[in-house]
Amino acid sequence: MGAKLSWRADGADWPNREASRFVEAAGYRWHVQIMGSGPVALLAHGTGSATHSWRTLMPLLARRFTVVAPDLPGHGFTEMPPAFRLSLPSMARDLAALCRQLDVKPQVAIGHSAGAAILTRMALDRSIEPSLIVSLNGAFLPFGGFAALVFSPLAKALTFNPLVPRLVARRGGDPAAVHRLITGTGSIIDAEGERLYGKLVSTPAHVAAALQMMANWELRPLVRDLPRLQPVLLLIAASNDRTIPPDIARRVREILPKAKLKMIPGHGHLMHEEVPELAAQIIIDEGISSGVIAPQQGMST
Repeated sequence: MGAKLSWRADGADWPNREASRFVEAAGYRWHVQIMGSGPVALLAHGTGSATHSWRTLMPLLARRFTVVAPDLPGHGFTEMPPAFRLSLPSMARDLAALCRQLDVKPQVAIGHSAGAAILTRMALDRSIEPSLIVSLNGAFLPFGGFAALVFSPLAKALTFNPLVPRLVARRGGDPAAVHRLITGTGSIIDAEGERLYGKLVSTPAHVAAALQMMANWELRPLVRDLPRLQPVLLLIAASNDRTIPPDIARRVREILPKAKLKMIPGHGHLMHEEVPELAAQIIIDEGISSGVIAPQQGMST
């Protein structure tokens, strides 16, 4: 595995590869996957992940939406921007630039973990104007649980020692270590998912982006601004999430009482990979409820 992912080598078996394209926006090259037809749904994955995390959910949503799913800056096959731009406001601005370049206007914004915070920041800044934001175990408040214990010290160390990503990536080459990392989030995913996460976390450039993103992360302005959020916010929280405890969603609902909360028992931080059919059904149903799609377009139960 090289210092960076290679689309020719590492992307040869990338999920939904036929939907991939590369686009210049905000001064660097993005990997983005687009499929389906209908209202635009913009997907934003979480820290340390990539478009592979939507590998099953994305085709399900593409039956009803035009789904746009990029690798976030520095993640997966998207180029690394300057380190200072791996922050919440900068990533929100850069993702908005990608939407303008693609000429898409998302009507639904679906984010996992930190991706939910980025999309919400974009909506607050009016760089996108969706009718609905869906948060899948959204990281709206400072990291806690497993993420705080494991990643925060490494993120801080990264600012002083550029060798840290290589040391982390070396451990990422051990499938047993990858398995422990994933199960530590409270999720059990398939072997293909673990293999793809292993590919990412054994790549120093991807690890560096994830750690720098965490080192730059500041959520207090987002929390301050949440009460003025206009779109419908659906908070989907998994009861077994050890990365973003489900209590975070309850606290967000206290800040924004009009938000909707859906608790999912028995699954963890990667619930959209564990039970993609359930995640798709919830999103489609809320799309109908919010008027984004017509009732007859809903998925059958």
